[in-house]
Amino acid sequence: MLTIGQLADYAGVTIKAIRHYHARGLLAEPDRDSSGYRRYNAQDAITLVKIRTLASAGVPLARVKELLDADPDTLAAAITEIDHDLDDRIAQLRQSRDQLAQLRGGDRLFVAPEVADYLDDLRELGVSERGIQVERGGWILMRTASPEDASLWIAEKLRLISDPEFRALYLEYDAAYDWSPDDPRLPGLAERTRKWFTDHPSPTETRPTQNPAIARLAAQSQPGASSPAWDRLTQLMTG
Repeated sequence: MLTIGQLADYAGVTIKAIRHYHARGLLAEPDRDSSGYRRYNAQDAITLVKIRTLASAGVPLARVKELLDADPDTLAAAITEIDHDLDDRIAQLRQSRDQLAQLRGGDRLFVAPEVADYLDDLRELGVSERGIQVERGGWILMRTASPEDASLWIAEKLRLISDPEFRALYLEYDAAYDWSPDDPRLPGLAERTRKWFTDHPSPTETRPTQNPAIARLAAQSQPGASSPAWDRLTQLMTG
């Protein structure tokens, strides 16, 4: 005969768990011996292992009680159903694990692959992390509001950033975020930018209907998307 501690060790549960199973009516409480201790037999150990196994598989204790009393066919069908549920949980856990890996990997959890590639290109170019966050936020906002425009947006971005002259303007504009709105370099940057876009009009097929063709040169409604210097640039280019 087994003490409650021996039974707990054998089944891999705690004494507290055994007492809880007693209270829930899952495991019958044996009579006490002459010393006042409860003594358990081999069948109690088998029942406890069944309870532990089903509970560990996520089966609610109310259903565990039903399955303990079920006939072999009913139990087999229930085990098959539980096994399918476990397959679904495993798939969900794998998906969560993949997403955690993506979270370590940067932007790919949040944006489309081509957008993540574009943002990586900006990092290699030397664009500030603040500027990259603005680009990412702009795409997310547009993707939510208009998926079609978002696809055109990234196509336009990729076209623009492939031009060496535009890349130089982009980097200068990114740096201008922290300039004073009275900085004497702003009018020249505005003029060069306006001239570049005049000389390089966007193809119709890549022009979003919201027309964000002047990449990042128009302030967006998100943190870091505007500064006094950028506001001044917008005035200079549109005035």
